Amino acid sequence: MSVIVFGSINIDLVTTVSRLPLPGETLLGRNFFQAPGGKGANQAVALARLGIPTQMVGRVGADSFGEELLKSLQASGVQTENVFVDETISSGVAAIAVDDAGENQIIVVPGANGRVNQDDVERLSRLLPQASALLLQLEIPMSAVIAASAAATEAGVRVILDPAPAQSHLPDELYQLVDIITPNEREVSQLVGFSVSGEESAKKAAGQLRQKGVKNAIVKLGAQGVVCATSSETFFVPAFAVDAVDTVAAGDAFNGGLAAALSEGLSLEQAARWGAAAGALAATKPGAQPSLPDRLTFDAFLKERGVMRRLKYER
Repeated sequence: MSVIVFGSINIDLVTTVSRLPLPGETLLGRNFFQAPGGKGANQAVALARLGIPTQMVGRVGADSFGEELLKSLQASGVQTENVFVDETISSGVAAIAVDDAGENQIIVVPGANGRVNQDDVERLSRLLPQASALLLQLEIPMSAVIAASAAATEAGVRVILDPAPAQSHLPDELYQLVDIITPNEREVSQLVGFSVSGEESAKKAAGQLRQKGVKNAIVKLGAQGVVCATSSETFFVPAFAVDAVDTVAAGDAFNGGLAAALSEGLSLEQAARWGAAAGALAATKPGAQPSLPDRLTFDAFLKERGVMRRLKYER
């Protein structure tokens, strides 16, 4: 069984700065590099590098960026037969600034991602009979996200939604179609209407998301850890301490690790640990996809931190 990722495919244009600019301020950057990104593509690469058969469904433009993005996905083992090359628009682009603390600011120009539509959903639907999960984000049109979620739900495929970029409102019907939602602090604060900054407020927010119809809510608290709420329990998974270099794609790495664990039959709590480990590793390297760990590195990290031993005992 494969995992399907339906979402954005971008080229990232990254500048490193000593600190993030204030409104109206011009700063001199230190370094610049170009790397493949997009939340959908990042999550697909995160999964494929962990050894999970992964199908990417989305769009790129008929330009040099599009060619580079497809080659990068394929090099990581992602199947790209269902990525449509749109000759009427450019590929998606993300302009990213990263400061010395590893924090970032991102501006996304959707390009071909903004053209994702029912045709793409139909291509996705043909893959569902051989899929165990569908991963979604919000860098493509909401209508396509809802249609894909509905198709997956009808096919009995688990739907995992990363509600990013942050939005103050999601359609009520979408909540009903989601098995696992994975917002970070900023995103969940927008969704529930109050500030979330730690474990207790995250537990409250996760409970509210479940009341909206989501089966399981996971709130990512960065270096603080992860709060998970299910129909039977709410629990906390601590973060793995690392020296953060760049947090770009750490959330995508989390979703990749989470889905990889679930596809291998682990529990949601164990999967949250995998997600936390993948996110921590991604934060130790610059860039989006270049920072995502392969399975050898990932397993070594779990073993070093004692997670592999606990999983053996729990299973």
